[in-house]
Amino acid sequence: MRTALVTGASRGIGRAIAARLLAEGWQVVNFDVTAPESELGDRWVEVDLGDVETTRAALRELVEERTVSALVNNAAIGRMAALEDTTVEDFDASVAVNMRAPMLCAQAVTPGMRAQGFGRIVNIASRAHLGKTLRTSYAATKGAMVSLTRVWALELAPAGISVNAIAPGPVRTELFERANPPDNPRTRQIVESIPMARLGEPEDVANAVAFFLDQRSGFVTGQVLYVCGGVTLARGGS
Repeated sequence: MRTALVTGASRGIGRAIAARLLAEGWQVVNFDVTAPESELGDRWVEVDLGDVETTRAALRELVEERTVSALVNNAAIGRMAALEDTTVEDFDASVAVNMRAPMLCAQAVTPGMRAQGFGRIVNIASRAHLGKTLRTSYAATKGAMVSLTRVWALELAPAGISVNAIAPGPVRTELFERANPPDNPRTRQIVESIPMARLGEPEDVANAVAFFLDQRSGFVTGQVLYVCGGVTLARGGS
């Protein structure tokens, strides 16, 4: 049974990803600073991904114990603010969790993947990297995830390791509904702007992750899949 490391799998999209992979027979290790909302048979490791030494220590322990065949870099923080209100502290925190932690995770697990001649890395980016207001730090770091995906795909392809990214559009999660209450006119406008006429569900993203992690998907690498209900088309990619 192969092991997948999923960061930020305690709730929301990450939880749906963990549930899907467990259902498909993966062993799932969840790196998250908070405990999971429900037990699914996976293993939770309390990790502050914004802290380098804590993250490195957890990764060392994991790779000494087992080979990680798949990595899903899902954990992220979003500090929403206009350009003028974006602080250096918020920007640095976003870089630490959304960019640096994925790099540390990839560095730790790729030696094992190389040794077995198989590996899957999926980076969860965001449609926001194409442009969205109040997202200076978030969009910047998610755009960086797309760039890292392409670089890693080229470097790791000869070892049988694929690297792809998923860029979700509006997805119904606890955090989304907290910021966009269902009865709010602005929320209705968001839904009306989606060609599929509905919000995405965490399971929609999990389905895309499962495709990329499948052993039969090894010829697909360096790609960005927009799981967005057509929003990128409706808005002309902006």
